[in-house]
Amino acid sequence: MRISRLALALAAAALGSSASVALDAPAPLRPPAPVVGFGSAREALRSGVRDYNAGNKAVAAQALEYAATQGDALALWKLGRMYADGDGVPHDDLKAFEYFSKIADDNEDVGPESPKAGVVASAFVALGTYFLDGIGSTYVKRDLGRAHEMFHTAASLYGDPNAQYNLARLYLEGTGVAADARQAARWFNLAAEKGHPQAQALLGHLLVSGDRIPRQRGLGLMWLTIAREGADPDKDRWIYDLYEKAFAGANERDRQMALANLEQFLKRKR
Repeated sequence: MRISRLALALAAAALGSSASVALDAPAPLRPPAPVVGFGSAREALRSGVRDYNAGNKAVAAQALEYAATQGDALALWKLGRMYADGDGVPHDDLKAFEYFSKIADDNEDVGPESPKAGVVASAFVALGTYFLDGIGSTYVKRDLGRAHEMFHTAASLYGDPNAQYNLARLYLEGTGVAADARQAARWFNLAAEKGHPQAQALLGHLLVSGDRIPRQRGLGLMWLTIAREGADPDKDRWIYDLYEKAFAGANERDRQMALANLEQFLKRKR
């Protein structure tokens, strides 16, 4: 896989020179040799997905690489996720970053109505997450401005709930931007309406606590109730903790208001 334009630009910045990128930039890590014999990228993608679902992930990676070399965005995204998670291939964040970068580079003009929109948005979110901390001992350095840019693009252009959640976190914590609880609540709300449990929980917590925004305990308790229902009891214990604390601190009026808000929410979603 060739190194993407975004990756080249970052390598140049890390080296302090844009004129000698071709000579000085770190060589992209080599993926497994692609399987030959596929008639098209679509055929390779289907084979890769079939092998992945059957548990033959090493073979799947080779088929997906063939599709990726033809520019297939879904194959690039799947390979990026596999390397990011160490799922059937060695964990390698730099390889994952380069796959996601290729998607961003090749789909700059893809709009929200495109069939590719979800994949492109997810790639932007992944890139933003890498920019939050950088990738140790590589040319990908911490860059909060780029993280904000990636999250904001995916959140505003594509309406991606994960991007909206991550963008809200930046505003809530003042990471790379001026802290702004109202902006955080706005973005949390957009993701919460799309069923994002973590966004629902933090929006609910903000409303219950009145932390730099007007307190609305009944509405906040409603969001925490919805978040708890959608949360993973093992991974999202903190959501349960926020709910239990808010419920214990609520009076009967708050609880009745939360119930009324919940009934209205469910009617609206039918």
